[in-house]
Amino acid sequence: MFRGFAVPATLLASTALLASVSAVTAAAAPSPSVPLQASGASRAGDVCFWTAAGQHGSSWCYTPPGYTDVPEFLHDKAASFRSNADTAVYAIDWGRGTCYARLIRAHDLADNWPWGARLDGVADTTMGCEVG
Repeated sequence: MFRGFAVPATLLASTALLASVSAVTAAAAPSPSVPLQASGASRAGDVCFWTAAGQHGSSWCYTPPGYTDVPEFLHDKAASFRSNADTAVYAIDWGRGTCYARLIRAHDLADNWPWGARLDGVADTTMGCEVG
C-alpha cells in the first residue's frame, strides 16, 4: 500500500501565499496589446505616443532598434509624443504605393502633433521612405 508523505502546514500556507501574490502581480501587469494609460513616466530609451494632446489618453511606447507597427488604437491617431531615447527614430506612414518618414529627434517631444494623424509605425531608420 502506498503511503503519502506529510507536508507541514506552514509550508502549505507559504505556498498558497506565494501563488496568490503571483496571481495578483500577473493581473496587475499590463499586456503589451492593451493600451497603457498615460502616467507621464516612460522608461529611458523609449519613445512614447499618446492618443490625446499634452501626453494624455492611452499610450504606447517603442524601444529602438528595428521597425514596429503601432497598435490599432493608435494607428493614425497619435496626438502627442515624448522621446526618452538617446537616438533619433522615425515615424512611418505607409501611403499609397510609397511611404513617408518623419524624424523624431532624441529627447524631443510634441504636445500637439499633427503628423500623428498619419502614424502607422516607428523605426530606427527611414525604411527607405520619402521624407514627409
